[in-house]
Amino acid sequence: MVISFAAPSIADEWTIMPQALGIVFSAALVGMTLGAMFLAPLADVIGRRNIIMICIVIMASGVFLTAFAQNVMQLIALRVFSGIGIGAMLASVATVAAEFSPDRHKNFIVSATIAGYPIGATLAGLVAAQVIPEFGWRAMFIISAVATIAPLPVIAFLMPESISFLADKQPSGALNKLNRIFARMGVKQLTSLPPLTEQQNHNAVVHALFTPKHCRSTLLLWLAFFMAFVTLYFLISWIPKLAMNTGLTLDLAIYAGTIFNLGSFFGIAAQGYFSQLFGLRRTILIFFVAAAILMFVFSLFTESITILMMFGLMGFGVQGGFVGLYTVAARLYPTVIRTTGIGWAIGAGRTGAIFGPMAGGVLVAVGLSMTANFVVFAIPIILAGIATMMIRNPDIR
Repeated sequence: MVISFAAPSIADEWTIMPQALGIVFSAALVGMTLGAMFLAPLADVIGRRNIIMICIVIMASGVFLTAFAQNVMQLIALRVFSGIGIGAMLASVATVAAEFSPDRHKNFIVSATIAGYPIGATLAGLVAAQVIPEFGWRAMFIISAVATIAPLPVIAFLMPESISFLADKQPSGALNKLNRIFARMGVKQLTSLPPLTEQQNHNAVVHALFTPKHCRSTLLLWLAFFMAFVTLYFLISWIPKLAMNTGLTLDLAIYAGTIFNLGSFFGIAAQGYFSQLFGLRRTILIFFVAAAILMFVFSLFTESITILMMFGLMGFGVQGGFVGLYTVAARLYPTVIRTTGIGWAIGAGRTGAIFGPMAGGVLVAVGLSMTANFVVFAIPIILAGIATMMIRNPDIR
């Protein structure tokens, strides 16, 4: 998220045109696509905990080195590298949350876990509004790198491996690891591992997502992720820059992105709660349609305070509904291919995240106003809701 907060300062320092800035925004999304599709599935082979620690190291080192970038090409390369870790991380933590959750609370717990993303973005925005005007954009990347690496010891010493992974894949030492986890939980220990079934022995390969049972749902999930990513990452990447174009000062423009992410946190929490009551797919559709309506009527608001409130409500609807798609993916696939399924859904969808900021750059460059951009990018989020409603699975209502 730091790149969107730093973008106005980088653009001024390096005299970057909007089209080039759009490519910079999309560079991390290319990395996130690669990470979700090719690094995250390794969690189904070497374990969720190991992949999460690898992701932390990749993210922290990439963000730290970004502070020393000297030109656009270096910035793009480091954004791709950082994105690889981010993409795999999001898929892996969603899987762990799903596998440690009782079914009746799974929607809420997966959503609450992914809510860490906008919480971090909100805190980053609050810090960026103070740090960037005073110390410059490079200092913000150094601070972010330190914050990223900080959880590594906690993960290494306190986070257990997924019980489902240990039982279903049975790597070396699985029985001892399971019994240590059960001892912490106060659960009766095992004397032996359960026998492996043919499905559990199956490798987590992509073609498993296209069996007759999963094919239609997989394609619809990918379409929903794609459309949602188009709108979400247009907003995330361009809100600070577009806010400045409306006349807001740099610090208020940064706060615009921060308020968007703060609204996202409350939207994610609300979606997780309401999906338990009214059904996951229906809740996602309502959130997306409500966000689209806000984007359509944005031109009616001109005061700074109302503009900032609208950004918060957009974050509530778009990000709240979007995170519900992680829960759909977690419920859709069995344990042995769950991270592969989530990772490839995110990866396929992130082509939309790459397209959104780049398209935004082109539209801004040709002079399209903020309100006109919002009308254009409201359409994909509606299509995402429709695709979600078309997914049919007995575990998803």
